[in-house]
Amino acid sequence: MTTLTVYAETDASRALNHLQDFGAIRELLAGLGVEFERWEASRPLSATAAPEEVFAAYADAIETLKKKYGFVTVDVVSMHPEHPNAAEARGKFLAEHTHDDFETRFFVDGAGAFYIRAGGKVYQLICTQGDLINLPANTTHWFDMGPKPNFKAIRFFRIPEGWVGRFTGDAIAERFPKYEAAA
Repeated sequence: MTTLTVYAETDASRALNHLQDFGAIRELLAGLGVEFERWEASRPLSATAAPEEVFAAYADAIETLKKKYGFVTVDVVSMHPEHPNAAEARGKFLAEHTHDDFETRFFVDGAGAFYIRAGGKVYQLICTQGDLINLPANTTHWFDMGPKPNFKAIRFFRIPEGWVGRFTGDAIAERFPKYEAAA
């Protein structure tokens, strides 16, 4: 289930708000400049589906988004509990960072947690199958896939290099509840 939990950035021990209603989540995120939508994501995929299989299953959605936003690069992050690089990948995305371009993710299977730091608060957004998120450029955030990741997300970029993170060096992510605590 998609959820949004809000914390003061100085106090990770107590949630200020917890939302489960998609409309309320979308409205709150819109106030941060974050676009959040629900898309159809019901194509059958195996746990270890290759990126090519995901591209083929979601070709129409990919083309729609490429045309709408001018994306030039698309890739797939496909993680499963036995993935050989799961711990390394988790560590990379758990570090707080920004991007020069907006960041778009379409979750076609499984779930993971985006953490958005804005206005003195941290917003923990559990994204699930069918969720599409667009973070504005320079949004301070991190992503937690959990210790046993299980998700497939299509990532979209307007730059040929694809994912380029600018890490802040702040260890804030270490102080907030991890994905597995909310899942």
